[in-house]
Amino acid sequence: MSTSQPEESLPPEDRTTPDGLLHARTGTDVSPEDLVLASGKDLTPRNLEWARRKLAEEGPAALDKILP
Repeated sequence: MSTSQPEESLPPEDRTTPDGLLHARTGTDVSPEDLVLASGKDLTPRNLEWARRKLAEEGPAALDKILP
């Protein structure tokens, strides 16, 4: 019998994020939606326009600058 707790019963700060969710890009283009979500903002028309401008200026590196 295992004494460890199932992951669902652990507090959120005790859970680890799966590797598949930690990586920003998989070789695909970065969309404005990706940039908005990575910055922690809501998907609003204003934020999407900000992301479009940022991607036009910086390219996919804009996402790399936001993520750790």
